Amino acid sequence: MKIGFFGLLTIVFVTLKLIGVIDWSWVWVLAPLWGGFVLFFMIVFALMVFEIAYLKGK
Repeated sequence: MKIGFFGLLTIVFVTLKLIGVIDWSWVWVLAPLWGGFVLFFMIVFALMVFEIAYLKGK
């Protein structure tokens, strides 16, 4: 099992938060966990927009 970029970034942010280096809200510390979901939905949205534009052009 490998840790991806967003997982590693989350571990770094949590570590920095726990040792007091950063004073961010936990929402932002855990924000990299949303990265994969956000990327997925952006791709799906872009594909939907392109499909609609293609169908209108027919």
